[in-house]
Amino acid sequence: MIRILKYLTPKEWLMAVLSLGFIVIQVWLDLKSPDYMAEITTLVQTPGSAMRDIWVAGGMMLLCTLGSLFAAIIVGFFAAIIGSELSRRLRSLLFRRVDSFSMEEINRFTTDSLITRSTNDITQIQMVVAMGLQLIIKAPITAAWAITKIAGKGFEWTMATGIAVLTLLVMITLLMIFVLPKFRKMQSLIDNMNRVTRENLTGLRVVRAYNAEDYQEAKYEEANDELTSTQLYTSRAMAFLMPVITMVMSGVSLSVFWIGAYLINSAQAVDRLPIFSNMMVFSIYAMQVIMSFMMLMMIFIMLPRATVSANRISEVLDTKPTIHDGDKLDGLPGLCGEVTFSNVGFKYPDASESVLKDVSFTVRQGETIAFIGSTGSGKSTLINLVPRFFDATEGEILIDGVNIREYKLEVLHNKIGYVPQKAVMFKGTVFSNVAYGDNGKGEFTEADVENAISIAQGADIIESMEGRLEGEIAQGGTNISGGQKQRLSIARAVCRKPEIYIFDDSFSALDYKTDRLLRNMLKKETAGVTSMIVAQRIGTIMDADQIIVLDKGRVVGSGCHKDLLQNCEVYKQIAVSQLSEEELVS
Repeated sequence: MIRILKYLTPKEWLMAVLSLGFIVIQVWLDLKSPDYMAEITTLVQTPGSAMRDIWVAGGMMLLCTLGSLFAAIIVGFFAAIIGSELSRRLRSLLFRRVDSFSMEEINRFTTDSLITRSTNDITQIQMVVAMGLQLIIKAPITAAWAITKIAGKGFEWTMATGIAVLTLLVMITLLMIFVLPKFRKMQSLIDNMNRVTRENLTGLRVVRAYNAEDYQEAKYEEANDELTSTQLYTSRAMAFLMPVITMVMSGVSLSVFWIGAYLINSAQAVDRLPIFSNMMVFSIYAMQVIMSFMMLMMIFIMLPRATVSANRISEVLDTKPTIHDGDKLDGLPGLCGEVTFSNVGFKYPDASESVLKDVSFTVRQGETIAFIGSTGSGKSTLINLVPRFFDATEGEILIDGVNIREYKLEVLHNKIGYVPQKAVMFKGTVFSNVAYGDNGKGEFTEADVENAISIAQGADIIESMEGRLEGEIAQGGTNISGGQKQRLSIARAVCRKPEIYIFDDSFSALDYKTDRLLRNMLKKETAGVTSMIVAQRIGTIMDADQIIVLDKGRVVGSGCHKDLLQNCEVYKQIAVSQLSEEELVS
């Protein structure tokens, strides 16, 4: 938890120091008030006392109360600002750090856990900082100060108060032993709830198509019941706490007055008034001590869960991305869009075997290279090494003669127009989705966007939408078809005007006619740009300048379509399964 406080700014530390000052003032005023109560009690019991003196003492008591209220408001105001600013800063830092993660770190934490850490965990921190600033500081000061005030006012009363405090300390210890582990578990259970809910929502079509509603409901209920039982356990423990505190407070009051009555009854007449006055003051101070320990217990209730949340947030913030930024701003002179793989191998973290082994090839500016192979042969993994979603574990990858590890990531990504296997649409408009991101060449115009959509064979999409380029796209593109999403995703890459296109099986949702028209337009309109295509359909890649055939992560064939039909058995098997005899001999 202390590590999280390092993210406070000097201004917020100043607010915390000022809050400390106001808390001291508040405690002093709270503990000064009983002194005036004692004075009023003495005046009332003393014959011949002037009413004016009683009014003065009462007025001072009222001023103490109002002053304490004013100080509490200021402390609450500062605490709210510090808590909200810290949570805002943590959310921003967490988002930026996650944004810098490679897929390795994302997979390690999981998306569901990162969502919980960015929301629920930070809320726990905010609550503790906002309340802790008031309670953690105020409670010990009040308790210590009140104890010094009551010291020497009566051994019997002190013993009664000590027994009450001891009872509360035992309660705190039991809570720490039995409840703290449950608080630690609760955050991981919230992660699990998020995962199950997210799976159900994103896979709703499959769930319904397979009549799996009951299965998903049972899965959700299991996660829900586990979280509920844990929360009930902690809530019951906390619920047991309040009656105990009330009983202790009532017991202290009863003890103080019972002991006081006994002392007054056995004292001489001349000593009864001081004893009565001390009893009244002691009862108030004893309540202050008990209230201080009650405030500490509230913090002990909140602190375990917040500590777990702080550790989870620190775990993300302290994780160093495995993908490091280089310093190169450009490639070698005379090269543009040339990609070279030199003995590249790759193994996923914690995997026992490599996904890619000894992959080597070169594709020059303006050429098209395609990758084909059976499912799991490593095609998508290979293509994802170029934008450095992962780093190769063996060999090196060069773009324009420079190792991609040496490029600034922003520069590297500006060279690439990437179209993923699964088209991703963001909530917004057609324009905002196609003109997405920064290509380092200035803002995109409507003409740029319309031209990119036209090349991607998506003119019919904007024609059918109200507002054309301002037509609304729902989150995830749920209001357009898979083929439309894929074409807009391709248009997004075209709009960047990159040096290198990467198509990761990006034509699978298109019919053969649209596929052919799109590739012809791309070849015509983007001449001089290198294309790297992963495909399952031979018809999509048979015109490529170079085709790489992968099998179990190794290159088993390389060349043009006709050559591979003659000398690569794996490619021939794929071709025979997809093409007619006429197409094979043509």
